[in-house]
Amino acid sequence: MTSSPAIQYDIGDMVFCREAIYNDGGIPEVAEEALLASPGARGVVVKFGHLEADQKQEIYLVRFEDSDGTLGPPVGILPEELTQDEAEAKRLVELN
Repeated sequence: MTSSPAIQYDIGDMVFCREAIYNDGGIPEVAEEALLASPGARGVVVKFGHLEADQKQEIYLVRFEDSDGTLGPPVGILPEELTQDEAEAKRLVELN
């Protein structure tokens, strides 16, 4: 019997983006290559799962806030692209 990998973040968790995330064409209502989240952007996990091709790889749907605090469209994000460390997020904002 195989066990499924542990989930790092739960639905409703507040997270911050570690790096700039651009639309790779997966969000049709947003221009391709448009910035979806800048480093340090705050978001909320709305769904999680695993990649179909690699069940060991977690993926999260996160809605990031824009500069007005409005949540954008759900974005597929890998766990290494996220943090819950607010101090790290602030440093990322200052660097960019």
